[in-house]
Amino acid sequence: MTAPATQDAVATARRIVVKVGSSSISGDRSGQLGPLVDALAGAHARGAEVVLVSSGAIATGMPYLRLQERPTDLAVQQAAAAVGQSLLVRRYQERLDRFGVTAAQVLLTASDIDDPTHRRNAERALETLLSLRILPVVNENDTVATHEIRFGDNDRLAALVARLLRADLLVLLSDVDALYTRPPGEPGAERIPFVAAGDPLADVLVTETNTGVGTGGAATKLAAARMAADSGIAVLLTATDRVDAALAGERIGTWFEAGVSSAPQEQPAS
Repeated sequence: MTAPATQDAVATARRIVVKVGSSSISGDRSGQLGPLVDALAGAHARGAEVVLVSSGAIATGMPYLRLQERPTDLAVQQAAAAVGQSLLVRRYQERLDRFGVTAAQVLLTASDIDDPTHRRNAERALETLLSLRILPVVNENDTVATHEIRFGDNDRLAALVARLLRADLLVLLSDVDALYTRPPGEPGAERIPFVAAGDPLADVLVTETNTGVGTGGAATKLAAARMAADSGIAVLLTATDRVDAALAGERIGTWFEAGVSSAPQEQPAS
């Protein structure tokens, strides 16, 4: 796969990984799930291979455990994830049905991609699903994850999946429309429309956030964007409610230019 050189090439990207966080598709923002699926189905219809990395299992399961806030106890987090994961995928499938698209649930941890055998198996499974025109919905395997269940909000996992599949493009969706020089609510914050390959962004102040249903923030998204860009994958960071414009190639959000990967690419699993 060859990453798009500019944002104009988004509409012709052949393989796209899209990541959405819990806070973007739960609670008051649950209505965004429908437009998200519409945009994914649109990219799928034009021939792109689409992978969705979706947080939200814990947030989806919380009401069924009568929880008002994200639990801090690991065992309760795992229980909420176990309840919520199947419901989350079902909600995606219900919205994909009208497009004739089938979703597949794929649960991974970052350690799965670190282990050579697990990584090859994950790659083979995902490649097969894409060849069959199935839309994989990837999530952290929260029922067994430990450290990963509390940090990263799947941003790192999305970058690892994009790298594993040699994607053309990684789209990181959040509640904020772009990367800013400092938290967007602060005085003097300016949107950064373009990040050149290798730019250290030394003057950018980023923070972590905890929304009550998910974790993460600009810092985890910036780290994921760097990981993907350093692997030769272009990255677009924007808001979930702008996903349709993002996948149409409109000049929104923050575009991270793909660098030239110095790491040798693994051969596809046989």
